[in-house]
Formats: sequence, structure tokens, C-alpha cells
Amino acid sequence: MTAMPTDLWLLLLGLGGVLLAASGIGYALAQTRGADDPVIDNLNARINAWWVMVILMGLALTFGKAGASVLFAFCSFAALREFVTLTDTRRADHMALVAAFFVVIPVQYWLVWAEWYGFYSIFIPVYAFLLLPIIVTLRGDTGRFLARVAELQWALMVCVFSVSHVPALLSLQIPGFEGRNVLLIAFLVVVVQGSDVCQYIWGKLLGRHKIAPNLSPSKTWEGFIGGALSAIVIGASLSWLTPFTPLQAGGMALIIVLMGFFGGLVMSAIKRDRGVKDWGQMIAGHGGFIDRLDSVIFSAPIFFHLTRYFWSTV
Repeated sequence: MTAMPTDLWLLLLGLGGVLLAASGIGYALAQTRGADDPVIDNLNARINAWWVMVILMGLALTFGKAGASVLFAFCSFAALREFVTLTDTRRADHMALVAAFFVVIPVQYWLVWAEWYGFYSIFIPVYAFLLLPIIVTLRGDTGRFLARVAELQWALMVCVFSVSHVPALLSLQIPGFEGRNVLLIAFLVVVVQGSDVCQYIWGKLLGRHKIAPNLSPSKTWEGFIGGALSAIVIGASLSWLTPFTPLQAGGMALIIVLMGFFGGLVMSAIKRDRGVKDWGQMIAGHGGFIDRLDSVIFSAPIFFHLTRYFWSTV
């Protein structure tokens, strides 16, 4: 176990205070509007799920690289499982799936833990992408071969490769920021989730004009703009967690929001193609793991590489 920076403790305490207030509001609404109100039930389920997620994140970050790697490896495993259940797999794909779950995920996260950037940055898009079609080919089933292989490759890309860039933030060597990289994970997660919450609130309050009704009917321009501006303010106000100035932190938050927003649309397009509303039901009030990770999937690699290129020495 590694000592968490004081700043992270302060952030977790602040999040705990927000959740306590939200729990109080949820309880009061349930008492005044009735416990059987589906909207209130969903709100309280979401708040309870947030308690679990914040506690698990805090515990994982307490254990540093090992804890973060294990936590996000588990998230990748659960997300990949959700993704694969929506694909048209055949018996001939089983060995490739075994390799994806029990070889590719452990190796990718071990490389991240070992800080082997030159390998974990290409392991999946080069080696796994070439190996898995070979395994499927050797099984001899050519029916829908291209679609089956492409679905598995895309699943690995979004559920494992992209998500693994979150714990990879701990490997960056930023002058004057030694021992505080865990705060980069906190910054990314708070901005992503804060943006999602603010977009939801602004959309409910002011939403009129839908952005992509065929993909995500609940997303509106008013919600997106209000949520994005709120997230920029959140990011700039959290610059003390990062090696960025307030202006740089706000700019990073904007990039995170944009990538997260488009990531959500892409993942919604896949759900519409598969004819489902949510990726799963593992997280009460939130759907599945991918429903919580969709914004992180697209924002984490970009955030990682921008930080590495402009601030890190390796």
C-alpha cells in the first residue's frame, strides 16, 4: 500500500460530502413523493452506485499502480464480457475469446504495471490484432469471418486498450509532480463523470434541441453546451490536482468532454445497431460497465498522450 497524496484525500472527502448531500436529497424526495416513484427510485439507485464506485476507486488508488491496474483490468474484463454478449460469436471463436480474456487482458495490464510503454502501446493494435484472426482461421469456419474478427478486435480496442490508458497515467514522469500521478486519474474521472452529470442536469432543465435523436434521444445541444462549460469550470478549479495551470486544466477538460461526448455517441450507435438500451445491468441505475466507461474509453488515450507529450519526460 502506498500513501495517497493529501490532495487526493481532500478530493475524496469533498466527493463524500457531495454524495452525503445527494443521499439526503434522495431520501427527502422519497419521503415526500413516495417510495414507488420510478424517477426517485432511479435517482437513489444511481447515488448508491456512486457511493460504491467512489469507495472502490479510493481503495484502488490507495494501492498505487497495483491497485489501479487490478481495478481497471477488472473493468476491462467486465466491459469485454458485455461487449462480446452483443456480438454474433460462433463455436469457432471460442479459442480466440479465451485468448482475449485470459491472455490479452492480463498481458496488457502487466505491461502497463511494468511501465513498458514501447510494448503496451502496440501490444493490442499490432500483436493481438494479428494473432486473433489466425486463431479464428485455424478453426476453419469462414462464415461472417470478417465481421466476427472485426467485432472482437474493436471490442479489445475499446474495452481493454483504451481503458488501460487510465492506470498508464501513473507511469508518466512529470518534473515537480513526482508521487502525485494518481491525481491525474482523479482529475480525468471527475471531469468525465462531472461532465456527464452536468449534461444530464442541463438537458433536463433547458434541453430543447436534440443533437442526434436516432442515436441518443436524451442528448440536447443545451445539455451538451451547459455540461461542457460546467466541466471546463470543474477542470480549471481542479488545476491544483495537476501539473497544469488553470487555463491548461480547462483546456484539457474541454478535450476530455469533447472526446467523451463523441465516445458516448459511438457507443450508442453500437447499442442501436444491436437493438439494446443499455450494455448491461451490473450497476444499478447506470446500466453496464460500458455505460459508465463510454466517455472514458475515448478520452483516456487522448488525455494520456497529450500529458505525456507536453509534460512528461518519458
